[in-house]
Amino acid sequence: MRSAKEQQLEKKIIEAVHALVPPGKAEAAARLLMADPEIKALQDYANTVSIKRIGYNDHGPVHMRTVALNAVIMMRLLRDANIRTSLETEESGSFEDSLTAVLFASILHDLGMSVSRQDHELHSVYVSFPIMDRMLAELYGGDMQKRVIIRSLALEGISGHMGNRVIHSLEAGVILVADGCDMKKGRARIPMAMAGSPRVGDIHKYSANSINNVLIKRGEEKPIRIVVLMSGEVGLFQVEEVLLGKIAASTAKRYIELYAIVKNREPKRYL
Repeated sequence: MRSAKEQQLEKKIIEAVHALVPPGKAEAAARLLMADPEIKALQDYANTVSIKRIGYNDHGPVHMRTVALNAVIMMRLLRDANIRTSLETEESGSFEDSLTAVLFASILHDLGMSVSRQDHELHSVYVSFPIMDRMLAELYGGDMQKRVIIRSLALEGISGHMGNRVIHSLEAGVILVADGCDMKKGRARIPMAMAGSPRVGDIHKYSANSINNVLIKRGEEKPIRIVVLMSGEVGLFQVEEVLLGKIAASTAKRYIELYAIVKNREPKRYL
C-alpha cells in the first residue's frame, strides 16, 4: 500500500510530466513505474535495509519519487533554456525519450540497496534490468532500437548516480544532481528517532536533519538554480560533502547555480 506522501509525490510527478510533453510514452512510463508491485516491494525492502539494518537515511519509495520529481523539474528548466539532451544532440531520440529514460533511472536507481549499501548502484543495475526489459517491451513493443537506447541511457543514470563513475550523457548528469538534492530533514526523520549510541555515519543524519528545504528553480545566470535552506551550519556538510561533489561529477554542472542559506545568515554561493 502506498503512503500518503508517495501518492502526493506521484501526483506531482504526473502533473510535471504532463506539463512537459503531451500524454504519451513518458507519462505511461511514470504511471507503470509507480504502480508496479515488484518495484514497490523492492523499494520498501531497500528502505528496511537502509534504515533498520544500517541506520542510514531514507532510500525507499519516497526518496526515489522525490528524485524523479527533482529530475523532471531540471529537465523542464533545461528545455526552457533550449539545452538539448544527449539523445537529441546525437539524433538517437526525442526529448520525450530522454525524459522516459530519466524517469526509469530515477525510480529504479536505489533498488540495489535491497542487496547492500556497498556498490548499491551496481546492484541496482542488475536488479533493475529485467524490470526495464518488461516495461519497455510494453511501452515500445517491437521497436528494439528504441528499447535498447532508453534502457542503456537509464542504466548509465543508475550506475553513475553516486558520482564515483564517469558519466557522459546529460540525462545521467541530471539523475546525479536530482539524487543529491534530496537531502532535507524528512530523509533523516526515522533514523534520528531510532538513534542509539553514536556510530560512524551519524553526520549524514544530523546534517540532513538541519536542512529545511531544497529549491530547484530557474537561475539568473544559468538555467538551474539550487537553493538549500537550513536551520544550522551542520547542514553545510550535506552541501559540501554530498551535493557539491555530485554536481562537480555531473555533465549538467555548467548549467547550475548553487546557493546555501543558513537561517539569519547571508546566502553562500558555491556555483
